Amino acid sequence: MALVLVQAVKLISNIYGTNKMNKIKLIFIFLFVGCSNQNQETMKAPIAKKIPVTYSAHGDIRIDNYDWLRDDTRKNEEVLQHLRLENKYVDSWFNNQEYNYEEEIMQEFLSRLPENEISFPFDNFGTEYFTKSFKDKQLSIYYRNDGGEESLILDPNIKFSTQDYYQVSRFNPSPSNKFAVFGEDNDGRRKYIAKFIDLNSNQLIEDELELTSGNMVWATDSKSIYYLKKDPVTLISNKLYKHTLGESQSSDELIYEELDNEFNLGISKSSSKEFLLLNIEKTNSNEIRILSLGSSNQDKLTIFLQRQEDHLYKIDHSNDIFYIQTNLNSPNYRIMQSKNGFISHIDESNELIPHDPNVYIQDFVITSSYIVLEVRKNGLPAISQYKKDSLLAIDIMLPDTSYFVSLASSDYVDYENNQFHYYYSSPNRPLAIYKANAINNTSSKVWQKIVNNFKEDDYVVERTFNEVRDGTMVPATIVYKADKSLNRPILFYGYGSYGINREARFSESILPLINKGFIFVYLNIRGGAEMGKEWYEQGRMLNKMNSFYDFNDSVEAILNKGYGDKNNVFAQGGSAGGLLMGAIVNLKPELYKGIISGVPFVDVLTTMSDESIPLTTFEYDEWGNPNNYEEYMYMKKYSPYDNIDYLNYPSMLITSSLFDSQVQYFEPAKYAPKLREYSTSSNPILFKINLIGGHGGKSGRINGFEETAMEHNFLLNLVD
Repeated sequence: MALVLVQAVKLISNIYGTNKMNKIKLIFIFLFVGCSNQNQETMKAPIAKKIPVTYSAHGDIRIDNYDWLRDDTRKNEEVLQHLRLENKYVDSWFNNQEYNYEEEIMQEFLSRLPENEISFPFDNFGTEYFTKSFKDKQLSIYYRNDGGEESLILDPNIKFSTQDYYQVSRFNPSPSNKFAVFGEDNDGRRKYIAKFIDLNSNQLIEDELELTSGNMVWATDSKSIYYLKKDPVTLISNKLYKHTLGESQSSDELIYEELDNEFNLGISKSSSKEFLLLNIEKTNSNEIRILSLGSSNQDKLTIFLQRQEDHLYKIDHSNDIFYIQTNLNSPNYRIMQSKNGFISHIDESNELIPHDPNVYIQDFVITSSYIVLEVRKNGLPAISQYKKDSLLAIDIMLPDTSYFVSLASSDYVDYENNQFHYYYSSPNRPLAIYKANAINNTSSKVWQKIVNNFKEDDYVVERTFNEVRDGTMVPATIVYKADKSLNRPILFYGYGSYGINREARFSESILPLINKGFIFVYLNIRGGAEMGKEWYEQGRMLNKMNSFYDFNDSVEAILNKGYGDKNNVFAQGGSAGGLLMGAIVNLKPELYKGIISGVPFVDVLTTMSDESIPLTTFEYDEWGNPNNYEEYMYMKKYSPYDNIDYLNYPSMLITSSLFDSQVQYFEPAKYAPKLREYSTSSNPILFKINLIGGHGGKSGRINGFEETAMEHNFLLNLVD
C-alpha cells in the first residue's frame, strides 16, 4: 500500500508541479494513515485464565473454569481489567472491518427525530402532566399544565450530564397536585431512590427513600405514601411500607412483609382510587390484599382471595363493585364480579364473561355500561367491548394483518361516558393513541408518534404460520422493504419466556437494517402467550425445549418458503431471548451466519442453584427448582453455558452491563471465553460490556441508538 501511494504522489508531481503536489501529498498522507489504521491487524481475543470450580448436585458434577469472573462487589481490578480487554477486542474488530456503518446508521436514526415531541397528557385530578422529548436531549423532560399555564417540573438531563448513568422511574403526582414522587436509578441496578418534588416551587424537598421498587401509591390525603422495599441481596420486593412526608425513612411503618422468597410484591391503585392493591405473586400463583387509602383504618390489609397453586387473578374496583379476572378452571381467564365486597372463594362471585378456549383475556377496564377486554385471538391482540346488561361483544376493527393493540390504563377511562383509550401500531405504522366510544363503537386518533423521513407504503408486512417438528403451527410476522428481491439477508428475532408476547409493533431500531436490504422476522414461539395460556405452558419448565425447537424449525420453514438468503441468516434475542440464542446455536450452529445475544441468561443451572442471585427463587416456576432432580436434569439439558461443545459456532456479538440486576454480568462474561475455547470455527466471539448501566444498557435515547448502531454494524459486516 505504501509503495503504491509513493508512486501515485510522484506521478501527480510530474503532472501538476511541486506547489500543488505539496497539498495533494497531505491528502495522500491522510488517506495512507486512514487505510493503514483500517487494515491494522485485529488484536487477538482475550484469553481468560482457567481456575476450575466444581459444582455438585444429585450426583452430577460440573466444572466451571471461569467462575472467577463473578465479582459481586464489581470492584475487583483483575476482573475489571479483563472486561476492559474484552471491550478493546470488540473495538479492534470493528476498526478492522472494511466499512464502518455506525455513523451512517446514527444519522438515519437522528433524521427521523422531530425537534421536539409532546407525549399524550395524563390528567390527575384536574391537572395535566406530560413529557417533552427534544432531538438533542437524552431523556424526556416533565411538565404540567395547570389552568392553561405550562410549567417545567423536572429535567433529568441536568443530573444525567454529571454522571454516566441516570434513569427516572414512574413520575407520580399526589391527589392534591401539591407534590410528586419519582424513582431515580444511578447505575442501572434498579434499586430506586424515591425523591419528592414540591409542585408549588418545582424544587426537590429533603426527603428520600432508598432501595425501593420505583413504584409508589399516594394516600388520599397526599401527606403519606406507600412503597415497596427490595431485599438488598436478592432484589426481590418483599416489604410494603408507609412513609409520611418529611419524616425519616427509618421511622416508616412496615405494613406487610412476604416471607416466602418465591413471591414478589407489586402495588397499584384501583380505578375507583379508593384502594391500594398489593399483589403477591409468583409464576403460577398470586394473592391480592387490599388497603383502603382514605379510611381511618387505612393501614390494615384485607385478603381478597387467598393464594393457591395454579390460580392467578387480577381485580379492580369501580362504582362499589369488584371485578375479577381469574384463571381458576379457566386457563384463558374469565371475568367475575362481586357486589358484596371481599370474598373468600371465587364461587362467591358471579360470572360475567365465561371462559373461551379460543380467546385469551389479558386485561380489562370498566365503564358505566361496558366491560372492555384486551384479548388475543389466533395469536393477535384485539379489543372486545362487552355490554354489561346483554354481554353482547363488539370488537374494534383494526386495519392490518399483523399489529399491536393494547388498552391504556384505567386512568384514561371516562367512566360515565363509556369512553376509553387504546394504543395501536404495526411494523409499518408508528404508535398512535385512540379514544374509543363503546356506545357507538367509534374511535378517533388523539395522538400520533412523529417519525420523520418515513413512509408506511415503503414496507411490506406479512404474517405466516410455520409447522414445527411436533406439528404445531408457529406464527411469524415478516417485514421487508417493498420492490426488492426476497433473496437477501434475513434476521430472526425471538423471546419466548414468562408468557411475554413479542408484538408486531413499530420499531425505529430495525429500519436501518431493512432499508439496507434485510428481511426482519418476529417469531412467536412457545413460552410466550401469543396463542393463549397453553402456548405459555408448552414453553416453560419441563417443556422448555419446545421454545428452541420452535425457533430453529420456524427459521428453516420460512427459508424454505423463499424468504431470505440461506447463506446470510442471522438471529437476535435479549435476556431470556439471549438464553434462546445460546440454545439454538448449540443445537444448530451452522444454520446461522451471525448471532446477537443481548444481556443473555445463559448459565441457567448455576444461577437457579444460587438463591443469593437476584430474582432466582422468584423464577423457580418458570425454569425449575434445581433442588428437584428431574427439573435439575432438564435445565442441564438446555442450559447454554453447560452445553457448549466443539462446534462450528457462527460469529457472535454478546452484550451486557456491569450493573444489570436481571441477568448478572458474569453470565455473559463467562460465556464468551468458553465459546472461544470450544468453537471449531474462526468466527469472532465478541463481548461488549457497559461498565456502567443495567439490563436495558446505557440510559438515554441517543445512547440507545449508538448501541443499536453497533449491533447493525456487526451484522452488516458479516453479510456476504
